[in-house]
Amino acid sequence: MSEKILVYIDQFKGKALPTSWEALNAANWLVGQIGGEVLAVTVGEGSQKVAMEAFGFGCTSVFYNDQSDLSDYRAEPYASLVSKVVEEQGCGYLLFPTTTRGRELAAMCSIDLKTGVMPDVTALEMEDGKVLATRPVYAGKLLSKVYCEATPTIITFRARAFTKPEFDGSRSGTPEVVEIAVDDSDNKSKVVGYSEGEVGVSLTDAGVIVSGGRGVSNNPELTPPADLDEKAAEIWRAQEGFKLVKELAAVVNGAVGASRAAVDAGYVPYSHQVGQTGKIVSPDLYIACGISGAIQHLAGMRTSKAIVAINKDPDAPIFKLARFGVVGDLYDILPPLTDALRNRLGK
Repeated sequence: MSEKILVYIDQFKGKALPTSWEALNAANWLVGQIGGEVLAVTVGEGSQKVAMEAFGFGCTSVFYNDQSDLSDYRAEPYASLVSKVVEEQGCGYLLFPTTTRGRELAAMCSIDLKTGVMPDVTALEMEDGKVLATRPVYAGKLLSKVYCEATPTIITFRARAFTKPEFDGSRSGTPEVVEIAVDDSDNKSKVVGYSEGEVGVSLTDAGVIVSGGRGVSNNPELTPPADLDEKAAEIWRAQEGFKLVKELAAVVNGAVGASRAAVDAGYVPYSHQVGQTGKIVSPDLYIACGISGAIQHLAGMRTSKAIVAINKDPDAPIFKLARFGVVGDLYDILPPLTDALRNRLGK
């Protein structure tokens, strides 16, 4: 058995998302098991640069399209282009990173190619000549092993499930342009503009995440301005508490996360939310500060390599999942912890 394995490289203006290279490493693993070759496809403004880069990560053939009417991501023409490459190249596997665009394209390509999708996969293995995929189900409480009987097999990979492959600058090649006619009458979505998000380490790419929950607002020693009402005073206290979370994250070059309760209460923007209805993360280290551990939050971070929980309640559910637990007030624990790490890291 030998297959062509196509990987979609998700990129924005010439910069590939790191999870795309991780998906490419999963393709390299597949080739080691079943033989074949790794191909890549990327679309949009700056995609030629990314296509050249893909050769250094082990691709034998790379396809791209950076024509002006495909500069901005739109699901309909992008899915048509990716499906076209699969069909023309006779690919047996189509792999995506589990990004927002990757999820959408995987679903649309499965319709075009009349096949199924194995989403949010965290591991692969071979059994009786079949590729088995492991994926979390029931909010991460269980791990399911599945396989796809249809061809091509479409898989999306959770961020950090696979490591990024080593880049070899001696590998090179000439990427091939994929031509496709774009009929705007068939495209229901239009891009009207972009706005810059918060500057900082991306949650989905971070190796370390420090998250805060409702508990960051529970410091009675903080005295809010007298003109604030009760709700505004709560938010003021929480934002003071999140300063400690952000300081610790900065020292360890990590990202700042939050529980749904914290973002719903207005402590931090929704872009920081980790959980079933927020971002799904798998960092090497996850530090939960003042987070009790609702099942919706655990579903978004339970695959973290190591979890540290800091909470005043010794019966908080988060301790059942944590490798290390500290029972205490985060206001007492975070400042000395941050100072100790700053000294240890020489910052």
